[in-house]
Amino acid sequence: MIQLHYYPSNASMAPHILLEEIGQPFELKLVLRDLDEHRSAAYLQLNPNGLIPVLIDGDLVLYETAAILLHLADTHPQAGLVPPLATPERAQFYKWLIWLTNTLQPTLLAYYYPDRWVNAGNSEGAAQVKAQAQARAGGWLDQLEAQLTSHSGPWLLGDNYSAVDAMAFMLCRWTRGFERPARSLPQLGAYLQRMLDRPAVQRMLVTEQVQPPWI
Repeated sequence: MIQLHYYPSNASMAPHILLEEIGQPFELKLVLRDLDEHRSAAYLQLNPNGLIPVLIDGDLVLYETAAILLHLADTHPQAGLVPPLATPERAQFYKWLIWLTNTLQPTLLAYYYPDRWVNAGNSEGAAQVKAQAQARAGGWLDQLEAQLTSHSGPWLLGDNYSAVDAMAFMLCRWTRGFERPARSLPQLGAYLQRMLDRPAVQRMLVTEQVQPPWI
């Protein structure tokens, strides 16, 4: 059985959504961040970076959220979570998934962990990093808004729901404390509500005991 090492509201949320969408049995293993379990010797054997999530699928141990999403989509084709190979739609899927994990996510991490980018004790520098990250992320949200405006479909890529939507939902949710959160943009706000309405997302929120505001 597939096992997902997770922590509520962390980067494990997107794989958790996908597992719920797939509908096959899986096991969740809570990693207690407040007890530094993600830095324990046992966990570091799974992910030497000490980051969440980790997916175990038989003999396969996999980390990096985007890689986990791709693996789940590829190994469960019946769920229709990725466009067909060698199509323009597949290329767009790759583009947006990589953009989310390489562009938007690092900016959000700078917002939440600004002290990682300055010398210890430099609170003024950390505040500047946080402010700049929020401003830059606002531009990335505008790109998502433009993508949703470019077509008439309900999902990020158009008519068909895909694994990229789980990633986009998770990252947009991380902006809920911004002065201009994702939910405040017209297309993004409606899109996030559609995501919230999906039974798989609702099951994830209940299981992880995520408290409102959800977006």
